[in-house]
Amino acid sequence: MQNEFKAKTQSLIQKLKEELSAIRTNRPTPALVENIKVDCYDGQMPIKEIGSISVTPPREIRIQLWDTSIIENVVKALDNAPTGFSTKADGNIVHVNLPELSGERREELVKHVKKETEGFRIRLRTLREEHNKKIQNSGEPEDAQSRLKKEVQTTTDETNKEIETILENKIVEIQQ
Repeated sequence: MQNEFKAKTQSLIQKLKEELSAIRTNRPTPALVENIKVDCYDGQMPIKEIGSISVTPPREIRIQLWDTSIIENVVKALDNAPTGFSTKADGNIVHVNLPELSGERREELVKHVKKETEGFRIRLRTLREEHNKKIQNSGEPEDAQSRLKKEVQTTTDETNKEIETILENKIVEIQQ
């Protein structure tokens, strides 16, 4: 039962890291564009499935497409995404330039990151409550239930510390 709870908390941490990696900082990262959907081949595909993505410092992402016939669709998808990037097509390569973040935009991003993180804390609390109910209804002796609930709380506290560390690191990354 405890291993199940730990696995769920680690899954939650992994999802948080994925969510925050897609939030822009002053450093370009493929995660900023890789999941943007492009209309092509009678459907929608994420950019990571139609080309290779690389980073060119200081603030450029290059997308090398495997099929040049969809370059216009990729540029259109990037321009329509709520990212604020500027794009330029050059042969089979799309250059994505990240503008410098303003102080106001940094503050907005920090607020957004805090809000996302709080959502994960709420999910963790819900997970803890569900697990404690399972323990209570397990038919275990009271002292065993108490011990299991303590272990759940310890794991919850550790996960909360990890969430806080991830948040602090992301805020530092945004401020740079």
